[in-house]
Amino acid sequence: MSTAVRSHAKINLGLHIGAPRPDGFHALATVYQTLELYDMVTVTVRPAAATALQLTSNDKRVPTDARNTAWKMVALALEALDLTAEVAIHIEKRLPVQGGLGAGSANAVAALVGLEAELGISAQAWPARRLEIAAQVGSDVPLFLIGGTILGLDRGQQVFPLPDIEPLWSVVATPDVGVSTPLAFRDWDALCAAEGLTAEASADKLEKLSRAYASAFAEAIPGGRPGAGSSGVLSKWENLAGPQESALVRTGISSWMENDFERVVFPQHPSLAEIKRILLGPGTPEAALHASLSGSGSALFGLYLTRGDAEAARERLRPAGVRSQVTRTLPRPAYWREMLVQ
Repeated sequence: MSTAVRSHAKINLGLHIGAPRPDGFHALATVYQTLELYDMVTVTVRPAAATALQLTSNDKRVPTDARNTAWKMVALALEALDLTAEVAIHIEKRLPVQGGLGAGSANAVAALVGLEAELGISAQAWPARRLEIAAQVGSDVPLFLIGGTILGLDRGQQVFPLPDIEPLWSVVATPDVGVSTPLAFRDWDALCAAEGLTAEASADKLEKLSRAYASAFAEAIPGGRPGAGSSGVLSKWENLAGPQESALVRTGISSWMENDFERVVFPQHPSLAEIKRILLGPGTPEAALHASLSGSGSALFGLYLTRGDAEAARERLRPAGVRSQVTRTLPRPAYWREMLVQ
């Protein structure tokens, strides 16, 4: 018996980064949003006296050993549960291997969900521990234990459910340009040094931004309050939502939700800035509500009220030879409802 799990992509609706900290990491404030686009992860578990993992994929670029996030997640989960088993994981890639869509991190959570289903273990039985394991595997892994619209703090691994935005159509552009995340961070560090931004000063800025994010989403969605979701993680909304510092335009997206990586990535890759301009479609009837780089890229996205607007954006991209897909944002209930393939 095997369990097939949809491994959904994410985008960053906004991403603000702090100056480098003494520990070498960067604090950030971001709003994650899951999408309908997905990889497929299939997990097969057999009882065994000792743990043995096997990982395969239809994409040769995917690591099939302990470097893979899905492998790491399953190994750590079995250890935490004090169980041994033979586990086979197959990852059918439909998302870019790299590109800012969180594909590898989503694969890790999908593998965990598949493992739990195969073992008959409820996610509600160990919510805090599975979140700890997710953060150990990667900073943007825990978001996939919540789904929908999510506030990410610290390194992005501290996650809090936000009220879901109404589903929007999206065009995700995946150009051939490769963006190095370590290089993007080094360029960001140089920019911080040039502008005199310290870790202390940016911490204050990020705290204010996190409150602005939380209050803006609450205002944009009347009566909207985050719940525990299928992750079993209770919201700390009361600790985050401050005064109504900013309102989101009718859909929950606003021009102040920017991606700091664009300041260092676009100068290195001007073609990505042009793709964002095309996605935005300024001056057209089908103009985007919002467009941005996702993470450090190279994927970009635009958000639209109608499918027709999204298809028009995709048509604008065709002359540039940029691959793109039309999809939709995925709210939290649908994220969990659609994850396990029946």
